[in-house]
Amino acid sequence: MEIESHSHSTGVQGSLSLESEPKKPAGGWRAVKYILGNESFEKLASMSLVANITVYLRTKYNLNGILLVNVVTIWSGSSNLSSIVGAIISDVCLGRFLTLLIGTICSLLGMVGMTLTASITQLRPPECNEQSPCKQPQKWQLGFLFTALGMIAVGAGCIRPCNIAFGADQFDTKTEKGRAQLESFFNWWYLLFTVALVIALTGVVYIQTNISWIIGFTIPTACLAISITIFLIGQHTYIYKKTRGSVFIDMAKVVAASFRKRKINLRSGDNQHSFYDPVQEQETEIANLTKLKRFNCLDKAAVITDPGELDAQGMPKNSWKLCSVQQVQQLKCLVGIIPVWFSGIGCFLVMDQQSTFGVLQAIQMNRSVGNHFKIPPAWLSITSMIALSIWIYIYEGIYIPNAKKILKRRSRLMLQHRIGIGIVMSILCMVVAGVVEKRRRELAIRQGSFTSPVHVLVLMPQFILSGLTEAFSAVAIMEFVTVQMPESMRSVAGSIFFLSLSIASYLSALIVNVIHTVTGRNRKSPWLGGHDLNKNRLDYYYYIIATLGAINLIYFTFFASSYVPCHKAVKVAEESQLQNSANQLEARDFPPNEIMQDEERGLDARTT
Repeated sequence: MEIESHSHSTGVQGSLSLESEPKKPAGGWRAVKYILGNESFEKLASMSLVANITVYLRTKYNLNGILLVNVVTIWSGSSNLSSIVGAIISDVCLGRFLTLLIGTICSLLGMVGMTLTASITQLRPPECNEQSPCKQPQKWQLGFLFTALGMIAVGAGCIRPCNIAFGADQFDTKTEKGRAQLESFFNWWYLLFTVALVIALTGVVYIQTNISWIIGFTIPTACLAISITIFLIGQHTYIYKKTRGSVFIDMAKVVAASFRKRKINLRSGDNQHSFYDPVQEQETEIANLTKLKRFNCLDKAAVITDPGELDAQGMPKNSWKLCSVQQVQQLKCLVGIIPVWFSGIGCFLVMDQQSTFGVLQAIQMNRSVGNHFKIPPAWLSITSMIALSIWIYIYEGIYIPNAKKILKRRSRLMLQHRIGIGIVMSILCMVVAGVVEKRRRELAIRQGSFTSPVHVLVLMPQFILSGLTEAFSAVAIMEFVTVQMPESMRSVAGSIFFLSLSIASYLSALIVNVIHTVTGRNRKSPWLGGHDLNKNRLDYYYYIIATLGAINLIYFTFFASSYVPCHKAVKVAEESQLQNSANQLEARDFPPNEIMQDEERGLDARTT
């Protein structure tokens, strides 16, 4: 992989010229504070919409049942899926800074559109109460709504794959200080914006639900404007990495080239094969490629079978027939994370349920506190964020510092343990949700009322478990896919993470529609759908999701966990590299797997 040309001491060469401030090098926490400020206000704006979109569409657009769930889950999935496009745009032409800026502007335009839907009554169908048949919105009204939501989805697609990557760009991981900062960056990134959301969303969501949707949407619109301002103020402090072209095209070339050369037998005599590596030319370094223990079939794409494959300048005549070692390594890194990435989808599937069915449960429960106050349904989502924030603070602020003092060594929970615990939490979440829903429904039917007498606070355990699922699995998987990718592919890593969220949303919509169709045959009452949850069997649906979670746990335990690196592997790699050469760069603090160990050896040799 090509190394970005920048100084190990300052980490600023290759970025914008900052010669006017020689005593204040770019990058580090000096730059990250602006990125975190931008991220916090952007997340405040977007999540204030996400947290309450179910309530807004139900109360102001009269959507209900399967249509409501489909709109919310498909929009959520599209917001995450668009991150793939955002990653390509970032890596090919615009870079992460401009992509983030454009994304935030698109989100601002989308929030302006949502504010207009709340302000102009002609853009919505007439309001109705819970008991009367509600008039559905006209097509042009839905068109305006979907356009605004689409702009927000486009903005999310630009922001999500780049914000973490752009923040990670500010740290020089070739220094001990940079590695230490990056190690805690992921959890603190999650914690800081989550705390901001908890503090702000309590007020924003309450204003939206109980006071005015106009004011409630104006606030996040203003927050996006502040987000853009903060981001631009800090532009002189950032490290800007150069664009490198689309790695997705390079990956397609590797697949095509390895298929064309599938008959090559690398095991028959590795020394007889020459590999195309334009960056490093020493035979001992080229031989490192054959030491990779996984996905060896892809190595064939870099084998030079005929000197005629290269032109006079030593470049491939056909890049679809001969690829470089770096291109092969990039695809191997991506393929290596797929098993763990796939396991994360099951966890995110559970988190999706609380933003739709969890909120719908809250609407049909007793939300009164005293005689004059009702808890907004979306407030239950804050419970998840509080649980996530408390765990990260305990882990980063209490457990790790004290464990290091007592044990005299680093003592972080292994990634496979964190992901496994998250999967268990997801199963418990659905089981608890099913039990609570059964009780809620039984008491509502017994009283013959639309709203159950069960208080909404009994939903807190399932939302807390959802937050812990995110705290363990989501953070761990985000860290895993980011650190297992080379620096040039960090935007791809971000998009891959959000792609799993997208698939989880689409999978949720698919399961809901299948269950609705299958259980509604022969004029039977379907388990899902309709305006009244009391006529559904939402508890059965929750148990189905819990069963899928159990299958996911078995899959991860017996298969995917073997792809997650362990701390022991890190220690061995570090000791081995330090013994081999005093001039070689230290191994990264994050745990590399077998693929990344060979990748890092090559990177270290090229940068010394």
